Amino acid sequence: MDFARGLHVLGVVLWVGGMFFAYMALRPAAGSLDPPVRLELWRDTLRRFFLWVWISVVAILLTGLHMLMVLGGAHAPLYAIAMTVIGVAMVFIFLHVYFAPYRRLRRAVAGQDWPAAGRALGQVRQLVGINLLLGIVTILVATAGRSLL
Repeated sequence: MDFARGLHVLGVVLWVGGMFFAYMALRPAAGSLDPPVRLELWRDTLRRFFLWVWISVVAILLTGLHMLMVLGGAHAPLYAIAMTVIGVAMVFIFLHVYFAPYRRLRRAVAGQDWPAAGRALGQVRQLVGINLLLGIVTILVATAGRSLL
């Protein structure tokens, strides 16, 4: 189970850490760029980041399911079930981001429709912000949940 836990934590670090970096560091720094440059930067950055998110999501889901079964499945501790529920919600939000606003962002940037690209990026930003908060809550549940739940 230690190997599964290690892969699980690595996936979480890559995904949640990447969202934190994008939201708290890249977003403010990119705000001063002209819209075409800013939107192309985000399209390219998200393309690279989302590859790692896909890998992380698969690793997190597989290792999380494995650890949940080891802990007793439906009879697992409440903190483990809470992490599972929040994690699955995060995956669904990511899937929506990837297949809806991120897709619109890519198309709008390719067509140089900067207002549409800006709207799509705004939707990505809002949903990533929600996922970042959920990720932080999940980390808190994982580290303190044994004593709280």
